[in-house]
Amino acid sequence: MAPEKLEILVSMDSWVEENILPLLRPVETSWQPQDFLPEASAEGFFDGVREVQERAREIPDEFYVCLVGDMVTEEALPTYQSMLNSFDGVRDETGCSPVPWAVWTRAWTAEENRHGDLLNRYLYLCGRVDMRQVEKTIQYLIGGGMVLPVDNNPYMGFVYTSFQERATFISHGNTARHAKKHGDLTLAKICGTIAADEKRHEMAYSRIVAKLFELDPDASMQAFAAMMRKRVNMPAQLMFDGEDPKLFDNYAAVAQRTGVYTAKDYADIVEFLVKEWKVEHVTGLSGEGRAAQEYLCSLGPRIRKVEERAQERAKQASMVPFSWIFNKGVLA
Repeated sequence: MAPEKLEILVSMDSWVEENILPLLRPVETSWQPQDFLPEASAEGFFDGVREVQERAREIPDEFYVCLVGDMVTEEALPTYQSMLNSFDGVRDETGCSPVPWAVWTRAWTAEENRHGDLLNRYLYLCGRVDMRQVEKTIQYLIGGGMVLPVDNNPYMGFVYTSFQERATFISHGNTARHAKKHGDLTLAKICGTIAADEKRHEMAYSRIVAKLFELDPDASMQAFAAMMRKRVNMPAQLMFDGEDPKLFDNYAAVAQRTGVYTAKDYADIVEFLVKEWKVEHVTGLSGEGRAAQEYLCSLGPRIRKVEERAQERAKQASMVPFSWIFNKGVLA
């Protein structure tokens, strides 16, 4: 990045400390995965596992495809921390830097780490999935990395994280509603708790972008538009189980058809962020900035057309086997 842009990020240190770090939760008062699962050291552990498995029997296979996809995405956390540490001006230079940007990245990673742990342990206990295939998928995904078209631009990177945190908030929230519908209130609480974390993290990244719009409106506008033109790829786009080369597309199709995460959600997020960052009312822009502003303000209706096409494709679903659920077929 240009030196003046790096100076803006460095100048935000005290602001990050005052406005972003307070969104973290102290470890001693935070929930932990064990809070939701049977205690292995307790006499009633096996009874607790049987209860988990009895509730799990009532939930359809397509739900577990979505839940595994969500879990695999969460388990690829090392890739996401590496992504944040690739950004100029905000990376953790030493691995334990006291700079507020670095403190946030490490603590955010620590909070997020619980999500994959909790879902992984639940899926292991529920008996509905082939854990070896799931574990292979995680290893492939972490080893493969992720597609992140942000050109080492922290402005674009924080737009991306704002979008993704809201997307995961929506996905986990919808998953919680499905679990409740099928009578598993414990799983609904698990997914709802994770969704609440994602919402809090979305608030942090959204605040960062809002501050960048305040300090550097022209570059922020262009970064937002550039990210939207490239389209926000899901972080688990490169997932692979060793068998299905179209695994992510098939998983995404199931999520679309079941309503866990849809093209409508994508369009809603774009329109939400445009409104959240008051894009329409930003002034003092260059010609390129105004062009980006016009593009962003007209983007919602364009994406709605993509949503309509996705709904049509969902009507033409065909049975696809997923190794995650012992190669049983699911409409995708």
